[in-house]
Amino acid sequence: MEQVLDRFLRYAKVFTTSDPESETFPSTSRQLIFADQLADELRKIGLAEVTRNEFGYVTATLPSNQDKAAPVIGFISHMDTSPDYSGENVNPQIVKNYQGQKLVLDSDLDLNLSPLDFPELLKYVGQDLITTDGKTLLGADDKAGLAEIVSAMDYLIRYPEIKHGKIRICFTPDEEVGHGADHFDVANFGADFAYTLDGGEIGELEYENFNAAGAKIAIKGRSVHPGSAKNQMINSILVAHQIIHALPPDQRPEHTEGYEGFFHLTSFEGNISLTKMEYIIRDHDLVKFEAKKKLMKEICGLINLRYGQGTVSLEMHDQYYNMKLKVEPVKYIVDIAEQAMKDVGVSPKIKAIRGGTDGARLSWDGLPCPNIFAGGHNFHGPYEFVPVQSMQKAVEVIVRIAELVAKL
Repeated sequence: MEQVLDRFLRYAKVFTTSDPESETFPSTSRQLIFADQLADELRKIGLAEVTRNEFGYVTATLPSNQDKAAPVIGFISHMDTSPDYSGENVNPQIVKNYQGQKLVLDSDLDLNLSPLDFPELLKYVGQDLITTDGKTLLGADDKAGLAEIVSAMDYLIRYPEIKHGKIRICFTPDEEVGHGADHFDVANFGADFAYTLDGGEIGELEYENFNAAGAKIAIKGRSVHPGSAKNQMINSILVAHQIIHALPPDQRPEHTEGYEGFFHLTSFEGNISLTKMEYIIRDHDLVKFEAKKKLMKEICGLINLRYGQGTVSLEMHDQYYNMKLKVEPVKYIVDIAEQAMKDVGVSPKIKAIRGGTDGARLSWDGLPCPNIFAGGHNFHGPYEFVPVQSMQKAVEVIVRIAELVAKL
């Protein structure tokens, strides 16, 4: 437990926030600095074939220690933290033997982590929690995953009596800005299947995620002096609102859950002459996903019929797809992870991700890749926390997966 705790505390303090506005890859040079630090650590603990390539991906191998052939498995986490909240000067706080009380994160800002607001805290009474100091995010997404994978590899090296096949690991940049798999070399990675350690609370096991698309809409208006605007002015802001209200209001994120998809307006800026909007479109069901995209196109088309062709321009592109279609043919890899959890005393919580992971894109690129819990809660903000015992259980799950796969 001390190993995974110490690693996480060390990793969390490294500034690795990615930048969605950057045109470089990785999006920030600080990720390369951290990548080099991780590569050095992997060499020191005894892993082989450690590389950090020009894109910032860190890969390494734990060679098989048995004569019996077994599938090659991979474990993957990302190095960057979300740009949604500051990840600089992270100062983790350790709360030992948590007893259900309100935790004061920043008294000056009256920022508290309370079971009244976050009742899931009460699941961890008696455990040790790592929180923020209220000024930054924590970075358990996904530095908890990094610490868990490295600690598991270290454990397997220290205890060679635990038999395992060949294991490959990879740490990726820029996952938080949607580019974590852009330069992932699946063929060179050489695994038969893999697991991302990028889930939330203990027990999470996911092999379904949204199908995802992004849409950019530009509306051209006609600016005329309001004193003589009758039958002349086209206010692009009001036209944009027509598009917003034409989309089903019950299919917005704030009204959906489970397998329900949505249209999510993520940005809006404009004036009378020009308004720009951006949407993300999500649905687990591919047929419903395609229907949502079709509806978006039809609404924009109707606006053009009303105001003239060229009033609305729509750029829409698919971002990623539901990994379920690629994982179900090899569902045994999910069963292995489920059994590993049960074997180490963790109750599996198999559910669909209301989002996406690197594993979704990797699954479609030929590397089936379910997602396993890393243990954290309340990602991307100052209320983030992770129980130390959840991280330790993730280490045990990784080790147990290696054991189970060695017997295939």
